[in-house]
Amino acid sequence: MKPLIATAMALGLSMSVNVALAQNSSPVGVWKTIDDETRQERSTVRISDVGGVLVGKIEKINDPAKQTAVCEECSDDRKGQPILGMTIIRNVKKSSGDTELWDGGDILDPANGKVYKVRLRPVEGGRKLEVRGFIGMPLLGRTQTWVRAE
Repeated sequence: MKPLIATAMALGLSMSVNVALAQNSSPVGVWKTIDDETRQERSTVRISDVGGVLVGKIEKINDPAKQTAVCEECSDDRKGQPILGMTIIRNVKKSSGDTELWDGGDILDPANGKVYKVRLRPVEGGRKLEVRGFIGMPLLGRTQTWVRAE
């Protein structure tokens, strides 16, 4: 009887690990954004799945002087809106051609108000997220690496 219990426990544990790994390979979660120049944490963004579409909102801004900042440079419905709480990632879906890629949406840079196409790719077992913003095609853009906060 003991080998049967041990086998059942091992099976249950391996299923739990597989579920945890699957969750970590998704961009869904809370991420620390890192400044390209200073390498310091700038903000925290929560990416959520809303009916199969990913959206990302700024939950925290680390610079106390920017807590009440608004997006003056934005040219869409976010113009003049507070950056804290703002949706900066919209309409991202899992790629049909690459199982580890999410794309098809856009990302806003609230610092300059520009909107870029975006690709999201979890790396390092889901501990980091490559966020590539681009115009036209992905080769014409830049990648930031965000770090999972939770």
